[in-house]
Amino acid sequence: MKKTIGIFGGSFNPIHTGHITLARQLREAAGLDEVWLMVSPQNPLKQGSSDLLDDRLRYAMARLALHGEEGIVASDYELHLPRPSYTWNTLQHLKEDYPSFTFVLLIGEDNWQRFPQWYKAEDILREYQVMVYPREGEQRLYSREMPAGVTLVEAELLPVSSTEIRQRVKAGKSIEGLVPKIIAPLVRRCYY
Repeated sequence: MKKTIGIFGGSFNPIHTGHITLARQLREAAGLDEVWLMVSPQNPLKQGSSDLLDDRLRYAMARLALHGEEGIVASDYELHLPRPSYTWNTLQHLKEDYPSFTFVLLIGEDNWQRFPQWYKAEDILREYQVMVYPREGEQRLYSREMPAGVTLVEAELLPVSSTEIRQRVKAGKSIEGLVPKIIAPLVRRCYY
């Protein structure tokens, strides 16, 4: 039986407790064997961001934060692929490199709203299952609005963001509870 892997991509700039809690919820709700937190290089739809920490450092932080988490893995796979980083290319490479796995794309409602702009969006929908999870401030979607192969997954909305963490560090405010304790000193040092 093929192992089913959820691909949860993001910059993880930095990874936080919301990412980890969401990955746990998605793994359970969707019955996935594992969720790979795919540390991504610069998002082609978010060019111009100047506060993106080095790829290797973000990956190292994610690995450290996920140490001991069952079924949730930090992955630097996409960092080794040609740029720009398109989800279609990543999924195709994964399928080729891991033929015994089935890959499911996990995206937030905010990304689902922009999905038609994604590179080879129709091909992704034709070849891969997509699971959409709720995001704070987004219009609620309904299953009847989803095309075949796209599933809405219920998950708790968590009021934490990487942007907020970076802002709090710069302002000298506490980040306790927002990032795993093991990476808090590194987050303060890297984003100050």
